Amino acid sequence: MLNVIIVDDEPLALDVLENYIGRISSLNLQARCSHALEANTALQGGLVDLMFLDIQMPQLSGIDFIRTLSNPPMIALTTAFQEYALDGFELNVLDYLVKPIAFDRFLKTVNKAQEQFLLRKNADGQAAEADYLFVKADKKLIKINFDEVLYIEGLKDYVIIRMINHRVVTLQTMKSLEETLPRDRFRRVHRSYIVSLSKVAAVDGNTIEIQEKDKLKLVPVGKNYRDQLQDLIDQRRL
Repeated sequence: MLNVIIVDDEPLALDVLENYIGRISSLNLQARCSHALEANTALQGGLVDLMFLDIQMPQLSGIDFIRTLSNPPMIALTTAFQEYALDGFELNVLDYLVKPIAFDRFLKTVNKAQEQFLLRKNADGQAAEADYLFVKADKKLIKINFDEVLYIEGLKDYVIIRMINHRVVTLQTMKSLEETLPRDRFRRVHRSYIVSLSKVAAVDGNTIEIQEKDKLKLVPVGKNYRDQLQDLIDQRRL
């Protein structure tokens, strides 16, 4: 069962999506929202798997709204204009639906979302069972033990996995790595950084301190990740 919200400033467009969702037993409509701020409130519970999001809306466009989200659900953009497709795919959206949306096209998006949901669920299960993963580097598969990772830094199409005694550079996206790593051990704190929670020595304002051999690594905290990090700190604070 996928938990879904729909976001559009046009009531008729919301009616069409709600009707489509009602035909598919594996979808659960959690909220229909008329603007991005209303959708932001719906996302606070963290139980949304898929969001159908209009692009052209008052106050805040769908594209700009996505950029404010530190941990977005799967997103299918809906719009009457094809020229926004490139922007959407640069933001790693699941799909791009052009209005008027036919039911068979909507169903294709839902099937894609369900496949991705199962892949993520399986990856989470494997990560929870294992204390390591393999990444491709230097033309071979290299084992990465989670307890040796200090932090991960993104660099264009590559990521640098900084470990206690060495580093591994691999062709990988930060998003795919973030989705693979166990969330109880690793958190993304910046567009370019993922940290190992057990290796965090201190948090000083918008900077995380990690001891790296004989020096202190200062990792910045991005503005879109501050609230999420603060919530995590508050949960483990004496």
